[in-house]
Amino acid sequence: MEKSIQKSAKPNIVVIGSSAGGLPALMEIVAALPPDFPAAVLIVQHIPPYSVSNLHQILNRLGSLPASVAKDGEPIEPGKIYVAVPDHHLLVEDGKIGVKRGPKENRFRPSVDALFRSAAYTYGPRVIGIVLSGVLDDGTSGLWSVKRLGGLTMIQQPEDALFPQMPINAQEQVDVDHSLPAAQMAALLAQLTAEPTKSTIKLTKKELKLLEMEIVIAGKDNAFEMGIIDMGELTPFTCPECHGALTQLKEGNIIRFRCHTGHAYTISALLSEVTTNVEAILWQAMQGLEETTMLLTRLGQHFDKLNHGDVAQVFFQKSKLIKNRSQVVHDSVFSQELLSGDINPKIQADV
Repeated sequence: MEKSIQKSAKPNIVVIGSSAGGLPALMEIVAALPPDFPAAVLIVQHIPPYSVSNLHQILNRLGSLPASVAKDGEPIEPGKIYVAVPDHHLLVEDGKIGVKRGPKENRFRPSVDALFRSAAYTYGPRVIGIVLSGVLDDGTSGLWSVKRLGGLTMIQQPEDALFPQMPINAQEQVDVDHSLPAAQMAALLAQLTAEPTKSTIKLTKKELKLLEMEIVIAGKDNAFEMGIIDMGELTPFTCPECHGALTQLKEGNIIRFRCHTGHAYTISALLSEVTTNVEAILWQAMQGLEETTMLLTRLGQHFDKLNHGDVAQVFFQKSKLIKNRSQVVHDSVFSQELLSGDINPKIQADV
């Protein structure tokens, strides 16, 4: 059963997701936005959680629109730029900003997907979603939600992006409305926000419930109580962050996972995390085996000094055996590949 909503409105919420290599593109866009720009602009730029963000100060020097760090509960006003706080999700509520420390998505907080999803749910066709330069595919699921709820979608042309994987992944999974260089985006945004959009939104009850649930989860860590496990297909995989059970969710052709505590991954991000963890485990195994070798050798030397040659030889032989095993693990560490969905030949060809 589908819930259909027909809406007509001018877009007045612009949400932008940016990661590696995205700052130059952000600067080009903001510098060219007109002083009478009629929409609010909300930006998620991936930065380390322990960092202090100076992005709002950089953007303030460039353009005519005021930029500030987003504050929880702050009213959303047209003609203003709101920048995500490090280690906090930036969410759109009804007329207000949400700044929350919910579970990470694709290893990030703030998450592009969380921002896009909340904007799409709250404002539907009034949203323009933009994915800029970055690796992996944060933003793809959120851009799909923007499109599904009647908003307009835009990506930085992959040839223009320093790291084209994020735009390419979005383009592969979403019927993107516009793909263009960052330098041309401000002019197009000014044009699009002046024109009303017409769209019919069709969501099944299950899709609507899942969307609502994921927005709440991004705001607070209560995924288990909300029943996220029942919203998808339970898998044998575990969350790389907390080792909780992962349930598989589908959006069109996009496969995602969310654990019972709330952490979320696309299949590409999950593969990246799992292979990274495998390397860490191999290093730990090698360290343990080498430590065992040293302890066995020391025991052998101890008994050798006590003139217990037979006993000493047992420890020396065991030490040699463990050393050979540690060499096998050593070789495995240096041949271990860190993988993600970006090994896709099409993506590799464009990088």
